[in-house]
Parts: sequence; C-alpha cells; structure tokens
Amino acid sequence: MQLTVECQQRVAGSKARALRRSGTIPAVLYGHKGNESVSLTIEAKAAENLLKRAAVNNTLIDLSIPELSWSGKALLREVQKHPWKNNTYHLSFFAVSAQSHVDVQIPLHFTGEAPGVKVEGGILDPIMNEMNVRCAPDSIPDGIDISVTGLGLGDSLLVKDIVLPAGVSSLDEPEQTVVKVLAPQTSGEAEA
Repeated sequence: MQLTVECQQRVAGSKARALRRSGTIPAVLYGHKGNESVSLTIEAKAAENLLKRAAVNNTLIDLSIPELSWSGKALLREVQKHPWKNNTYHLSFFAVSAQSHVDVQIPLHFTGEAPGVKVEGGILDPIMNEMNVRCAPDSIPDGIDISVTGLGLGDSLLVKDIVLPAGVSSLDEPEQTVVKVLAPQTSGEAEA
C-alpha cells in the first residue's frame, strides 16, 4: 500500500493545544539525520485519513516536508489519542530510508480449517496475533498467512514452524507457541 503524507515544520514556541484548536496535530520525525528529530504539524483531516489506512509499525509512508526540502520513507511509530474522546493528540514518524532493515510487528492471519477443530471438536487457540520481524523497509508484508489445516487435537505451531516471506526474519523466540488446538471440555471438567 502506497501512502503519501505532507507535513509542515512546527513553528518554534507553538503550543500543542493551540495547534489542535486550529485544525493541526503535532507530530515528530525521528531518524532522518541520525539522532536529530524534527517537530512537525499535520492537518487533522490528513492525520485521520492516514490512521484509517496505516497501521502503527507496519505501513510504509511517503513523508514529505517542503520547508526542509526533505522527503522519504517513514513508519508511523506511535499514535497518542485522548483517553475517552479518541481525538488524535500526537503522531511520531521514524525515517527508514537510510535503514537497511527495520523491526516491525506484522499481524497473523490463520487460514484453513484444522481437523482437530472440524472433525474432533477441539478449539483453535491463537496464542499470538502478531509477530515481531526484521525486514527491508520496502518489503514489509501486510500480514503473514498461517495455514492450520494440518493441526489435529493437541497439536500446535511454533514460531520456528512458520514460513516467512523472502527477506523477512522473525525476532520472536523460535520455541514460542503461535497457535494450538485445545481439547474440548467435557461437562464434568466444566463443572469442576
């Protein structure tokens, strides 16, 4: 997915609350020049559209800052929202154009039907919903499909059993359980 966002450099001394009232949201860009960061603003409407289509630590964004004559690839690293109003308060971007690889979290999608569930009446128990991986910035997968068609009652898949796309390596422990098929509870076990 290709997303393009334009930000402006934040005026020194501007207050975050005043920016939000004027229809812009404070943001920051890290990693474009080593440890240096840049304070930015983004239009509230553009931020909301971005958040509808981008996932934190997963979606590569084309970010441009005209005042600095800078444009490049960035990841949306953090989104701060108001606790109960759900208004976006702040965005953090991380430039990845200079990075040979990035560490991201990728959602897991379980496909197929496990015989342990369909035939033997077991329950599919996904232990992990996302996996920590390392890959090149331009090859971040949208998700990882995991087939559960070979799982019988009591079987499980470990991180080391998952086939990852080319150029993607797992950062999770190889012996960590990803998904398993649990035995169904009998009425006696449920009462106990």
